[in-house]
Amino acid sequence: MANYGYGGGYSTTSYGAQGGAEGGGFMGGSQQGSQDSPGGSRTYGKDTLRPVTIKQIIDAVQPHPDSDFKIDGSEVTQVTFVGQINSISSQTTNTTYKVDDGTGLIEVKQWIDSDADATTAKPQPKEGEYLRVFGRLKAFNNKRHVAAHVIRPIADYNEVNYHLLEATAVHLYFTQGPPEGVANGVKQEGGMFVDAGVGNGVAAKGGKLPPKITGVGRKVYELLQSEPQNNEGLHVNMIAQKLGVPSNEVFKAGDVLLGEGLIYTTVDDETWAVLEY
Repeated sequence: MANYGYGGGYSTTSYGAQGGAEGGGFMGGSQQGSQDSPGGSRTYGKDTLRPVTIKQIIDAVQPHPDSDFKIDGSEVTQVTFVGQINSISSQTTNTTYKVDDGTGLIEVKQWIDSDADATTAKPQPKEGEYLRVFGRLKAFNNKRHVAAHVIRPIADYNEVNYHLLEATAVHLYFTQGPPEGVANGVKQEGGMFVDAGVGNGVAAKGGKLPPKITGVGRKVYELLQSEPQNNEGLHVNMIAQKLGVPSNEVFKAGDVLLGEGLIYTTVDDETWAVLEY
């Protein structure tokens, strides 16, 4: 996993060009705009780069219009995320992509370099394609967007899964602390995915399940926790056999557990394992 500054602040970025960081589709230029400090200058050596989901961008807090946004209580200057292009709108000075990653929808603006050589320009992204975006979170007229300084297509879909895992790891670091903090029972606050938060697996950390998990659901969860198994978990038929209950009852209980984020599917939709926290 990339080093995003565990142990005291993120690692500094090396993109260099302040104009690019501002949100232009090109490098070079000077930085101006609402993200500047009150004195009119900014310390770029302290810029951060954080992997996030779009929901985290939407839920980010900005204490006042001239301040950096905060995610999980920590300041964020630059973000990176992946998503699928929902629509494209081309203007004279910029191109706006509406990007969806399954947790939300955000506009990504890339400024057009009028001095660029059209003969060497790279093909423009198309609707339906997946992108990796690097940029700075902005707000204008109470509407948020990401001013992109780098946009590139995703050739390997594994990058999407990798990004979500990386964003999850960083989110857990800031909400639960380093691994030793998790072991000491530091409480998770907030969420990064749709409907994340109370009840989504976190309540099971101490063996205490949400109230809605009753009967067969508790038996299924306890079996998955206690039964010796490999990394693939247990198949529904095996669970039904060991519990002595009909498979359809196990399926119903599994749907609730899956919905709460307490278990997850492994090799197929009928093989489950407990989500460890």
